[in-house]
Amino acid sequence: MTSSSSSVADDRKAMPVVYVIGAIAALAGLLFGMDIGVISGALPFIEQEFNISDRIQEIIVSSMMFGAAFGAAGGGFFSRRFGRKLTLAVSGIIFIIGALTSALAWSPEALIGARIVLGIAVGISSYIAPIYLSEIAPERIRGTLISFYQLMIMGGILVAYLSNAAFSYSGGWRWMLGVIAIPAVLLVLGMIVLPRSPRWLASSQRDEEARSVLMRLRGNDREQVDAELGRIRESLNVSDAGWKLFRSNSNFRRSVGLGMVLQFMQQFTGANVILYYAPRILGLAGYDSSTEQLWGTVIIGLVMTLATFIAIGFVDRAGRKPLLYIGFTVMGICMVLLGGLYEYGLESAFAKYFALSLLGAFVISYAMSAAPMVWILCSEIQPLKGRDFGVACSTVTNWVANMIIGATFLTLLNTLGNAHTFWLYAGLNFVFIILTLALLPETKGISLERIEQNLMAGRALRRIGR
Repeated sequence: MTSSSSSVADDRKAMPVVYVIGAIAALAGLLFGMDIGVISGALPFIEQEFNISDRIQEIIVSSMMFGAAFGAAGGGFFSRRFGRKLTLAVSGIIFIIGALTSALAWSPEALIGARIVLGIAVGISSYIAPIYLSEIAPERIRGTLISFYQLMIMGGILVAYLSNAAFSYSGGWRWMLGVIAIPAVLLVLGMIVLPRSPRWLASSQRDEEARSVLMRLRGNDREQVDAELGRIRESLNVSDAGWKLFRSNSNFRRSVGLGMVLQFMQQFTGANVILYYAPRILGLAGYDSSTEQLWGTVIIGLVMTLATFIAIGFVDRAGRKPLLYIGFTVMGICMVLLGGLYEYGLESAFAKYFALSLLGAFVISYAMSAAPMVWILCSEIQPLKGRDFGVACSTVTNWVANMIIGATFLTLLNTLGNAHTFWLYAGLNFVFIILTLALLPETKGISLERIEQNLMAGRALRRIGR
């Protein structure tokens, strides 16, 4: 057997280990998704119990994103100092505290505070899980593994929607919010068996531990491990790191800026408007009863979860950019048509079903494109010694943009009107097609270290994946 064929055989032997480790780490995505999904079903019952206005509802929704921005920022320091594994475990503990406090909230103010705590956990996990997955995966399945994290997010949304529908009959919004504690406990327990990131170990001058982890992840292929460890060491030759690297190196500033633009693009597709306010949007579409609205959200969650398999199947074959082109195009068209329905009437049964179909097409497009691709690209384009800082900046951008959307959607509906609000998001999706063409690199099948070399050599951003 040749060295090449032996390497492939060892790589295949290592795949089950990598996937099992990835599945445990991706539990953070399940928590992320559940936290997004539960609030849409709980909000109508919270409104009834506390008799709150639209403005307070917006604050309850957006308070989680406020906490997430701080969690992502603080998670960068914690991850750099203590590693990806311990940071994920800490996020799980904070999830447990936030979920239980939300379930016991005695006032809107208490609920807002608990949602901020949950947001801190979401911010940490949304930042660290893609980094961890990108750093343990071989380049040929890196996109697939990070897409699996996105699948868990969508699965979490679906689980939350199912839970919401089940508890809606009794109005048990406290149970809706409290169930998040269960997978959080599983995440904390799962951290016991996960290895540390080999790239973090190497950056902490723990080369032998890094080699040991890589041997486990790469099927004991010593030649492959030595080559990969050599590339990692070469990427560590940069003298500065984090903020110092950002100040001193214009190429790193470019990758940080691109990561922030990517997260802005993902958030302003309008997808989270649908996720956070799904019952409200279905009500606008003519589905009047709470039961209809909540089971409608279940359908949306199921469709999003299944659509993520498109990304998993094609991200390392077709690449990142083709999926983004398709996604932004279809999302823009769906928003144009939804706006038209709201402008010209939804009285007929056909219009109601057509509106639901458009929502379905929109979330399919989002789940196969912007949802996973942005997290994949953000974890790939940053150099090793700036990865914590760069991904922290892009994740903070994600949550600040998310907070703006959550805090303004009802206001936009009340000021611009239903149709013009959806047309606004349609226009943004069409702008994102141009940005994808002009700025984004294609990174499929390219090692993280090669992407870093291209970036630091000053290549145009759209060419650093070559």
